[in-house]
Amino acid sequence: MKHGKGTCERKTFRDEYLKRLELSDFSQDREEQATLSHWVHLANTRFARPYQKTAERLLPQNVRDALTSNSVAEGDPNQLLFPDLLDVPFPPPQNPKFTFIDLFAGIGGIRLAYQQAGGLCVFSSEWNTDAGKSYFANFGEVPFGDITKISPDSIPPFDVLLAGFPCQPFSIIGAKEGFNHETQGTLFFDIERILLAKRPKAFMLENVRNLTAHDGGRTFAVIISHLRAAGYDVHYKVLNALHFGVPQKRERIIICGFRKPMPFVFPDGKPDGTPSLSSILDPDAEKDKSLFVRDEIRNSRLARIAGKSIKRPYISHENVAGTITPHPFSCALRAGASANYILVNDERRPSGRELLRLQGFPDTYRIVVNYTQIRRQTGNSVAVPVIAAVAEKLVPFLEEL
Repeated sequence: MKHGKGTCERKTFRDEYLKRLELSDFSQDREEQATLSHWVHLANTRFARPYQKTAERLLPQNVRDALTSNSVAEGDPNQLLFPDLLDVPFPPPQNPKFTFIDLFAGIGGIRLAYQQAGGLCVFSSEWNTDAGKSYFANFGEVPFGDITKISPDSIPPFDVLLAGFPCQPFSIIGAKEGFNHETQGTLFFDIERILLAKRPKAFMLENVRNLTAHDGGRTFAVIISHLRAAGYDVHYKVLNALHFGVPQKRERIIICGFRKPMPFVFPDGKPDGTPSLSSILDPDAEKDKSLFVRDEIRNSRLARIAGKSIKRPYISHENVAGTITPHPFSCALRAGASANYILVNDERRPSGRELLRLQGFPDTYRIVVNYTQIRRQTGNSVAVPVIAAVAEKLVPFLEEL
């Protein structure tokens, strides 16, 4: 589109131009896009300062003026300016109660829970670009990349540090290298680096249950000792998603810390109540032929559970020994599992929407990647209701810190 020559033409161009803007119009560089998307959501707050210079360099003055008007800054659904940032399922809250940063953000499960609790995200980081696509489509924000290259000075002040840091080095099914892992195993210390530099009121970390047992418990002891040495009152507990409203047996260690001693107690959930598998099944998935396994796979699995009394619907899991275990709930979703790791009624793979439901994501969550990617992303994600229950317990203490 070219500028018109007359005053009226210029005015028309300006109005139409502002209505057609998207993030990619100003930069194709991921770090610049991350900075701009953060600035747009925080434009009228003091938390926009670390992103201001980049916004001034890349965005024309009239665009910045439009974005700092109240209607746009508050995400007016009638405003067409930057729809890729503002017209999203989960925009920032208009009157936040606290602020947080979202590290190792994945597809935003932890952010979703804390945003629902009234929190404003002022910084996010996720190195995987495909996960970043899902994050962007749902929150209107491009997460920053490699956390090892992020300076604490580039992060605004915040109240709570949130991080589901990589679990593969500590997982039962992984190499179990822990801190000896060349990259992922050392990423905990980037969390520590940011905690020491920014001194937030609190933090919440999430990891696999096996973190507590890795290397005879020594790895976990190192983590806890470092968090306490950083000046935090530390609490931890293993929580099972099955007790928090989703039909998935997913046990994860949750670690919370506060800048001074707090009588924090983790939520118990409902250990005696198994959620209904039927509640997450999607009738449309029964019509998707791409989800159904070949007859030989189906027949092989059914033969291995022949004679068992099994009520449908169920989800079966095939372990490394080839044993088929059917349950009225799913075993833990895994990012690196085989395509047929879990099957519904030993007939088909769960759909992308069903995988998200197993993690407690609402149906308004947008799926913008292919099936392989959403399967990997949900396997790496968190059970949102578990995190929401923890947030409900943690957030009230922020007023006392």
